[in-house]
Amino acid sequence: MEQREIPRREREKLRRRREMLASALVLFGEKGYHNVSMLEIAKRAEFAIGTLYSFFRNKEDLYKTLIMEKVSEYHDTLKEILTKPEKRNDVPAAIRGYVSAKAEIFAENVATWRLYFGETRGASFNIKAGLDEDIRKQYDDLLKDLATVLERGVRKKVLRNLDPYYMAVALEGLSNAFLLRWMEDPERHPYETNVEMITDLFLRGSVAR
Repeated sequence: MEQREIPRREREKLRRRREMLASALVLFGEKGYHNVSMLEIAKRAEFAIGTLYSFFRNKEDLYKTLIMEKVSEYHDTLKEILTKPEKRNDVPAAIRGYVSAKAEIFAENVATWRLYFGETRGASFNIKAGLDEDIRKQYDDLLKDLATVLERGVRKKVLRNLDPYYMAVALEGLSNAFLLRWMEDPERHPYETNVEMITDLFLRGSVAR
């Protein structure tokens, strides 16, 4: 089935939107959410302030859009890793692929994740509250997908007879702890070189004996 070609006007609209979000990301990363105005974002993107408001209701709407798009990409990529046909019969390989994929995703979007983790702790409580519900739903769906893979490992007696959901929570907690260390000091705590360690630590506690 042939894909419909996007009309030129729509392509231009998408291009403008990407440029606005990219400019906002740079400014938020440099100055923090509270120290950036919509006017600054418009100037950085080289658009009139009215054009910016035609895409986003206000700064909070722009920020949420920026974060949610990256979160959706992140979750979609990990779900795709978990459902690859070649991984279905090799649960340890699926786990390793999942842990490894996080490194690539975070490395490609480090500015976004630094902004999110920095701004959603304390100072931007209202923004955090607005994002939490949407992100939590996506995160819960991701945990369920991961739990489905681990449940398959339990059925095949590759993994111990533990609750797959809580094993998924444990794997997420372990890998995320390494990711946060890496974000704080990439040179001292490189996530990529610890992929095997993370996978091994998890499997040592969950592989059937």
